[in-house]
Amino acid sequence: MSKNLSELKQTLDELYNARSTVHLANDPLSFCHRYHLPADREIAALIASAFAYGAVKVIKKSLAGIFEPMGNSPSEFIDSFSPARGQKLFEGFRHRFNDGRDLCCLLWAIRKIREKSGSIEGFFTGFDTGPTLEARMNSFSREVLSMDFRPVTGSSRLPEDSYLRFLFPSPSGGSACKRLCMFLRWVVRPDDGIDLGLWKNVKPSELVIPVDVHISRIARFLGLATRTSADWKMAMEITTSLRLLDPEDPVKYDFSLCHLGISEGCDGRGGEICSTCPVSRHCSIKDG
Repeated sequence: MSKNLSELKQTLDELYNARSTVHLANDPLSFCHRYHLPADREIAALIASAFAYGAVKVIKKSLAGIFEPMGNSPSEFIDSFSPARGQKLFEGFRHRFNDGRDLCCLLWAIRKIREKSGSIEGFFTGFDTGPTLEARMNSFSREVLSMDFRPVTGSSRLPEDSYLRFLFPSPSGGSACKRLCMFLRWVVRPDDGIDLGLWKNVKPSELVIPVDVHISRIARFLGLATRTSADWKMAMEITTSLRLLDPEDPVKYDFSLCHLGISEGCDGRGGEICSTCPVSRHCSIKDG
């Protein structure tokens, strides 16, 4: 490892160790920590990650509106989920592109996943699609979107105006799949007080970093990426760079890097915030 990489690794390891419950409280992952049973946490993780787009305050408000009717056990709620009752419960739900019908389709899909495979992990890892995480992600999204949603929509096929498809993109389409990658990080990485350590059949070394506006910008500033489009190729480029720092757990740095933007206010414009930024000595923003 070169001196520059070694110094960057030391800085990012220190940043990783400095993560706090303050950052967690400002993250949709916090909703998963409300529950203790693995099944409840797994379900909460898929739902919370699916709607983790837009402003954090809006995300948290939307998630609160979803989880409150579920009570103390999302798994019990899902296993007895009735689309007719769900449509009444979530009639006024809207999170940007998605409405109550999309939400009920998601909840119905999770119920069918659990009926078929016992867990979301069992469903995700049950495809005979080869060893790569990318192939499994493609299969996962394809299989979910091909389910029979007739109990919710009245048609076995998703209506053309349904935005459920937005919740299940695929790497094959070029998308960075930020929310699906984030879900996988939450459930696969070891329980370290932030991530949940629920899954055993996917390794942390296989994970791909969730790329949002914060990660794409900060990764470029730190020299972890050269691409400018926040797509699947950028996600792979950043992950490849991070594997040089930690081959077994490259995505460990995602939460702390992302919260430089979400919680610490880095907007890429430089200024006073750079004087206290823990990664400033590695950052090219001063040259931008």
